[in-house]
Amino acid sequence: MGTGMDDPAAAKPTLRDVALAAGVHIATASRALSGSKTRPVNPRTAAAVRQAAAKIGYVPDQVARSLRTHRTRAIGVLIPDMSNPVMPPLVSGAEQVLAQHGYTTLFADTDNDHAAETQRLAAFLSWRAAGLILATARRDQPLAPEVVNSGVPLVLMSRKLDATPVPSATIDESVGIAQALDYLISLGHRRIAYIGVPTWTSAGYERLMAFREITRDRGLDLPPDFAVVCEGYAERDGEAALTALLARPDRPTAVLSGNDMMALGCYDAIRRAELRCPADVSVVGYNDMPLTHRVDPPLTTVRVPYFDLGRQAATLLVEVLNDRGSMNRSVRLTPRLLVRNSTAPASA
Repeated sequence: MGTGMDDPAAAKPTLRDVALAAGVHIATASRALSGSKTRPVNPRTAAAVRQAAAKIGYVPDQVARSLRTHRTRAIGVLIPDMSNPVMPPLVSGAEQVLAQHGYTTLFADTDNDHAAETQRLAAFLSWRAAGLILATARRDQPLAPEVVNSGVPLVLMSRKLDATPVPSATIDESVGIAQALDYLISLGHRRIAYIGVPTWTSAGYERLMAFREITRDRGLDLPPDFAVVCEGYAERDGEAALTALLARPDRPTAVLSGNDMMALGCYDAIRRAELRCPADVSVVGYNDMPLTHRVDPPLTTVRVPYFDLGRQAATLLVEVLNDRGSMNRSVRLTPRLLVRNSTAPASA
């Protein structure tokens, strides 16, 4: 004769069990666990309900909840290229915060393809995601009408839009560029080149603008083509750009790269030109991706706190979801220059 003990559902604690364990009405238990803002529960009672739920092993039925609220506890996170070394710490930081607040994270990689981005966003909306975090936004590209009309909260991560006011967590790029340039200038460098990442992202655009403004303010009279904007982010892009610059009679004595991958490509260009880094050409990277301290020579670079950036983006979204945040609030973090062995006093 069956007892029902072999059926996992028979032993699964219910919301009624939580209410009995906490000594409250079932409606009170429901409001306490959902964090209701329209009918909030006394903090002491809410804590007792959460403690009772944890003690008996109660797990909310998210499917049933989504049917009631028309939203899930899932957050859609859109990434442009997961092979980019800066993406793992970004998404890890975001996921840590979202998990702490009971959200499940859905990641999608668009491979920098606009059509794929549109499809992934539509999928997130069809799955009734509670919110969205985008690291894919092009600064001059309007948000998809489906996103705007959905009313789903949205935060940009390591990105900003030129015209649309959307909460964002970004880096103060002008500070990072200034730190790198001032250090190179202190070493006696006057012919400093910049090899930048694409400017369709807010980060790429801000770094280029900062380089032009700061070199002008510091009195460096540089040829306009000492600032090169690459089509991509890879080592080959940095190598090709610096190879052309090193062929000039007034070649640069130092180069500031828009990311570390392109800085490593600069190493290849310097070797091919039968020059030495840093004796002949100093190199500064940007991001401090893993293992940059292990290359030869170890790379001087601007460290961007990407893990913290991901945490801040997720925190902004959670605040909006909990009705505590403003849809106009944004956060900017500060990068920091790390001096290693790829920079030295100017040789000429």
